[in-house]
This record gives sequence, C-alpha cells and structure tokens, in this order.
Amino acid sequence: MACFLVPVAESVVIKAVEKAEEKHEQLAESSKTGSFTIPLSRKLKWLTHMLWGGAVLLAFEHVWHGEVVPWFPFLTAMSDPADTAEMLYEMSTVGVTMALLITVVWIGMCLASDAIAKRPVKEESKAAAVGGK
Repeated sequence: MACFLVPVAESVVIKAVEKAEEKHEQLAESSKTGSFTIPLSRKLKWLTHMLWGGAVLLAFEHVWHGEVVPWFPFLTAMSDPADTAEMLYEMSTVGVTMALLITVVWIGMCLASDAIAKRPVKEESKAAAVGGK
C-alpha cells in the first residue's frame, strides 16, 4: 500500500551521496588520468533515476487500485490500525525487495560499464576509425 516509499527513501539518500561525490570529483579533477572511466556520481545518478522510475510505477499501481487517494491521510491504510500493520508489512517485504532488486541491477550495470571501459581497443578498430583497413 505504501511500498513505493522505500525506493523513494533510498533515492533521496543516494541523491545526497551523489551530490557529495560530485563535489569530491570536482576537487579531484586536477589529478585526472588519461584513461576513460565513468565517474561514480554519474553511476549514482543512474541508480537514482532507476529508483524513481520504480517508485513511480509502484505509486501508479497503488493509485490505480485506490490505495493512494488525493485527500488526507493520502494512504487508505493509514485510517485503520489493522491496515497500517499490513501496510508496514508490505513496505518491509515488497518495498525493500523492489529497492534491493533495482540496486542489484544497478550494480550489474556498473560492473558491465567498467568492463566495457577497460577493454583494450583492437588494432582493426583503430585502423577502421582512421579510414584504413
């Protein structure tokens, strides 16, 4: 009923970490090496966008089923204590699972992007880029 709040909470925390990392990267930019790497702040931005996307989809599903309404208390489960316990249970199971799954997929994306960035460029590719054979 409110499981979308878990990815929202994680994305808020990750956004704060992302902003701190951006400042750290700007200070360390002077000691930049020549190799291509994707900065951590950009990768954290990927995670933030993925979490917000998942939260929006979950929120839409809850609005569709009438569990989120445009009047106070906004969550229908907040009006009854028995429903509140069910809502907290859903947040701790479905919401946490959704946030963890998104984070695991993001870790896979980061590992794949790092592997692609570290691949050596083949000689044929260099020659093709220059216009030779």
